[in-house]
Amino acid sequence: MTRYHPLLVALHWIVAALIIGALIMGGTQLAEMPNSDPGKIAGLRAHMTVGMVIGGLLILRLITRFSTAKPPHADAGNAVLNLGGRVAHWALYGLALLMVASGMGISLSAGLPDIVFGGADTPLPADFSAYPPRAAHGIVSKLLALTILAHVAGWAYHQFIRRDGLIRRMWFGKREG
Repeated sequence: MTRYHPLLVALHWIVAALIIGALIMGGTQLAEMPNSDPGKIAGLRAHMTVGMVIGGLLILRLITRFSTAKPPHADAGNAVLNLGGRVAHWALYGLALLMVASGMGISLSAGLPDIVFGGADTPLPADFSAYPPRAAHGIVSKLLALTILAHVAGWAYHQFIRRDGLIRRMWFGKREG
């Protein structure tokens, strides 16, 4: 087995794009926009929708990962790097799921479903930092971003230093060979 299942490959790239988009949107746009800004509700609607889609796709991805054949673990030529790679992959799953959970925690604590999706004529709370899940959401977003950077650094190491073509495993093509 030289490649991951095509569904797992598709989910990898779709979820990666959604997570990066959500991190950028949440960290650079929504966090800077005051809750009194009329555009904040539309931004939250998009961000929350993407977050829910990420959560559903992550669950599908984990089911697919556990139920399909996969290539052996990548070898970085160093036991510590090999362990770091496995830990980073599971950290990506865990941190992404924590982002979804903390986002849901903020949403439920602040009554956002009715305000953002239900059309309630209620203003947003003055500040989301009053809700404990907001602190977790901020911390986890930074840890997730750092873990993504480590993941990309691992890819670059394999691509440009080891030159082992590791990325082919997470792309479409014949699975045997």
